Amino acid sequence: MSFKVGIIGYGWAATAHIDAINACADARVVAICSSRELNAAELSEQYGSEIAVYTSVDEFLASEIDVVSICSYPQDHAGHVVAAAAAGKHIIVEKPLVLNLEDLRRVESAVNRAGVKCCVCFECRYSSQFLVTKAQIDQGLLGEIHYGEVDYFHGIGPWYGQYRWNTKKDAGGSSLLSAGCHALDALLLCMGGEVESVTSFGVGSTNVDFEPYEYDTTSVTILKFRDGRIGKTASVIDCLQPYYFHTHLVGSEGSLLDNKIYSTKRPDPEDKAWSEIPMKLCDSGDVSDHPYQTQFEAFFSATKEGRDVPMTSLADAIRSHEVIFAADLSAATGQSVLLADVQGE
Repeated sequence: MSFKVGIIGYGWAATAHIDAINACADARVVAICSSRELNAAELSEQYGSEIAVYTSVDEFLASEIDVVSICSYPQDHAGHVVAAAAAGKHIIVEKPLVLNLEDLRRVESAVNRAGVKCCVCFECRYSSQFLVTKAQIDQGLLGEIHYGEVDYFHGIGPWYGQYRWNTKKDAGGSSLLSAGCHALDALLLCMGGEVESVTSFGVGSTNVDFEPYEYDTTSVTILKFRDGRIGKTASVIDCLQPYYFHTHLVGSEGSLLDNKIYSTKRPDPEDKAWSEIPMKLCDSGDVSDHPYQTQFEAFFSATKEGRDVPMTSLADAIRSHEVIFAADLSAATGQSVLLADVQGE
């Protein structure tokens, strides 16, 4: 079975999705829906196969496609996911999944009701850095992790394409929703367990390049897990430095710092020395450098075989977004927020 895939939205992320999908053995992009005027013949020539072009989402969803990849603006994701699910299409959706808790529940209900497969683009879970990091954890080299921090540093200023709309609260949402969600999601991947409460603080740079932002561009979020462990994510999209995905995990048998490890479970060249782990670090915000193909191959394989979507399922994304919404509420109110209050328990 080869999946016919349609894309909603034709921006920077969409071009990366198309290349990654077309590189998969079981899928091909056959349609694009965009509010912009596109030339079907030019797109077909560019991507090497026939691509139909639509401006109407309803007409697009009525076409013979099996999967919809949603690369529209974040504020439009919920409506597009709900419509795609109602049309019986499997779904790939860019992060953030949605911008508020109400839309999160709408999406969750629509996808579960339709019984379609859905994966959310927290593709950093499929990066070399986090595949290798998770392998060290699973091998027990860190023991029981009691503290973890995964931080996101990426200056999203006028030099970066996303800046054009990312500065608006109704489009970017928050520092975490806009970009730092990758780091918080990776922290949850590494630590496992259930979050009990969230405390977050926000601030912004005085640099003129970041003045247009309608929300705090730096946030620090502290997670308390139900079993007493703690974690931290800094989301800094107003920094002036190279892209940096900082990771530091501390456990009962050792620690991991970015691409280095110290463990009582493995020999070290000298006492108390870090050992370097072969991995490619997440070091770029360029979507063409992101491991979409690996994620999409896993999604198509699971969908074809009727299995649960691994690592980046809708359920995984909902868990991460619930923590993000708790963090943003904490920053807005100046109080800690119980995750149960966000989950409606």
